[in-house]
Amino acid sequence: MTSLDTSTQAEDSGPSGYAAARLRLLSEKAQSGPPRRAALARLTDEWLTGLFAAAQPPRGVALVAVGGYGRGELSPRSDLDLLLLHDGTADAGTVATLADRIWYPVWDLGLALDHSVRTPAEARKTAGDDLKVQLGLLDARPVAGDVGLVAGLRTAVLADWRNQAPKRLPELDALCRERAERMGELQFLLEPDLKEARGGLRDAQVLRAVAASWLADAPREGLDGARRRLLDARDALHLATGRATDRLALQEQDAVAEELGLLDADTLLREVYESARIISYATDVTWREVNRVLKARSARPRLRAILGGRPAGGKPPIERTPLAEGVVEMDGEVVLALSAKPERDSVLPLRAAAAAAQSGLPLSLHAVRRLAAAAKPLPVPWPAEAREELVTLLGAGEPTVPVWEALEAEGLITRLLPDWERVRCRPQRNPVHTWTVDRHLVETAVRASSLTRRVGRPDLLLVAALLHDIGKGWPGDHSVAGETIARDVATRIGFDRADVAVIATVVRHHLLLVETATRRDLDDPATVRSVATAVGTQGALELLHALTEADALATGPAAWSSWRGSLVADLVKRVGAVLAGELEPEPEPTAPSAEQERLAIEALRTGEPVLALHTQPETEAQDGEPEPVGVELLIALPDQPGVLPAVAGVLALHRLTVRAADLRAIELPTELGPGAVLVLNWRVAAEYGSLPQAARLRADLVRALDGSLDIPARLAEREAAYPRRRGVTAPPPRVTVAAADSRLATVIEVRAQDAPGLLHRIGRALEGADVRVRSAHVSTLGANAVDTLYVTRPDGSLLPDEEAVDLAGALENALR
Repeated sequence: MTSLDTSTQAEDSGPSGYAAARLRLLSEKAQSGPPRRAALARLTDEWLTGLFAAAQPPRGVALVAVGGYGRGELSPRSDLDLLLLHDGTADAGTVATLADRIWYPVWDLGLALDHSVRTPAEARKTAGDDLKVQLGLLDARPVAGDVGLVAGLRTAVLADWRNQAPKRLPELDALCRERAERMGELQFLLEPDLKEARGGLRDAQVLRAVAASWLADAPREGLDGARRRLLDARDALHLATGRATDRLALQEQDAVAEELGLLDADTLLREVYESARIISYATDVTWREVNRVLKARSARPRLRAILGGRPAGGKPPIERTPLAEGVVEMDGEVVLALSAKPERDSVLPLRAAAAAAQSGLPLSLHAVRRLAAAAKPLPVPWPAEAREELVTLLGAGEPTVPVWEALEAEGLITRLLPDWERVRCRPQRNPVHTWTVDRHLVETAVRASSLTRRVGRPDLLLVAALLHDIGKGWPGDHSVAGETIARDVATRIGFDRADVAVIATVVRHHLLLVETATRRDLDDPATVRSVATAVGTQGALELLHALTEADALATGPAAWSSWRGSLVADLVKRVGAVLAGELEPEPEPTAPSAEQERLAIEALRTGEPVLALHTQPETEAQDGEPEPVGVELLIALPDQPGVLPAVAGVLALHRLTVRAADLRAIELPTELGPGAVLVLNWRVAAEYGSLPQAARLRADLVRALDGSLDIPARLAEREAAYPRRRGVTAPPPRVTVAAADSRLATVIEVRAQDAPGLLHRIGRALEGADVRVRSAHVSTLGANAVDTLYVTRPDGSLLPDEEAVDLAGALENALR
């Protein structure tokens, strides 16, 4: 109870007595939060009970609280949501008079009132016609009068709700989506509506209603606390403004923060955003489960009709489709394979996340929680596979966002990247910004994923996009602080020193191009020289150009325009011209290693392919056993047509992903005379399962080269039998002729979405164009392939410019 004297309240059921008691309650600074809301509800109950008794109600009548009041949660300026329930035996005039004697004192006090007068049958009918009425009645609570009448209505309404759930829940889902579209997401808005925005109090009420249907239940961890914090913020908003408002306006935020005892308005918003994020994630998980259950229910009658009864042996087997090592798709979600061992596989969380994002599927709640509970920490620096899976996750486009949020909800992001904690749910006061700092970083990576064909190192672009504003969690210039943090993070996740320096430079200067282009005179040579000095290299310049656009597009519609884009492009062109004059000459090719030379001599002697397969441990597990993170495949064979598509096709057939590759021809003096040998150095990984034996690879390669193994047909068969699910709309491939820096070959650069058989298709297209591949440098960066091919005519001469452009166009068309 409160410190108020209960007997005094009972003696005066008039508006003035209630108003005075209410004022005293709301003025008690020592009491706030749930206790104050409950006390205010009890005080209101006592007042309304007095009004009800004074009106001398007939039998078979009850006063019922519904909605938030029914839950016993009254904020200082909340509406009173009341139902006068009667069994229909009393005279209509008597019931109307009773209603007036209750409603008018409430109105006289200036309180908002949502009221109705109905029989149980009328209440059920109205609930059947109006979903909002039905939701309110789920929280019905007797205030005064016939308790049995209220209990009967409540039982009937709950039964109706559960019986009609298959029809009503989709309607409720549609209402929630419409409201979210109209009101926005609470966790990102600078002036959010605490009740109606997505992730707000209305969604918390909806989760209670879904749970009451017995069809699905929300993940409970943190949900009650999040809801309580939003209710506390609304209480403080009502007290600070003296109005019944749910909109947390900018000018009210300092006063609300002070009312709650928080440091400042930013602390308030961060607390609100964190709460909204919990509710939003619970909402996503719950509706996914509702839709899964409803889909399963609707499928059962069809299955019984098809099979003529129950399937033999009981339930049909659960279908699991492999996506990656330890990761499968089941029932429309990404789950862990039965053989997965997260306690031994530190890369599994990132591998599962990357597979989910690339497939456009949600990570199951159970999978994320198991990973959070059991997965061991990654070693520092990360193994190469972990870094590549992070890049794949970031490069998946829009599907990255829900997967990232699932990891965030279970604390996996801050475990992987501890510096993320400072930007998590951090508000941005600049009205140009649409998102919080952390979501802006993810959105920038999403935007950058569509620009990866413009850069030679899409992995560096995506990681720089994720980190470019990471310094906003620290005092001072966020670009300066961000450079230091980005350097540490890039080192942590396993980039080498040169790549770390590039990422740090791009983060440090991520605002340089747009600020210079829009604020400086580009005709002044000093302006261009200063940018060139800061950027340093052509590679960093193209990364910075792409990041500038992605950052602006992820900021909001006011941050980018065709005018800004043209200014930045003009600056980049001028800076590139300066940097081009300072490029170092092309380095001489390195000599083959001793093993490569040994294999090449053996291939030249036998006239057949020679293979060597090496597993390379880089880190040590907690139990002392090495953990393989990459496999090196060396192949040497006499120079002949069709080598590149044959080797790439065999690897694709054996489900080996090419992470990096190098192909080059070498001349060897031997006792048999000089001979040309092709040496291929590949780094590969199994998509799932174990690696094939070198002998099997060699046998299939021999068959591919002599034409007895039809690789295109085999790949087409497998694709038809097990079509790849693609949730990502990748940007189209791009093939260009690189600047003519090489005097020995024409340089063709291919940038495309990595896929099984991609390198095989490239090789076939080049063979069909009657060009010779002098050397190839293949790199797979996350989900992106960046392949540089040095080609000549069959006689070894360079391709004329027009012929090279035609080749690039034909290759691009072949890859579409």
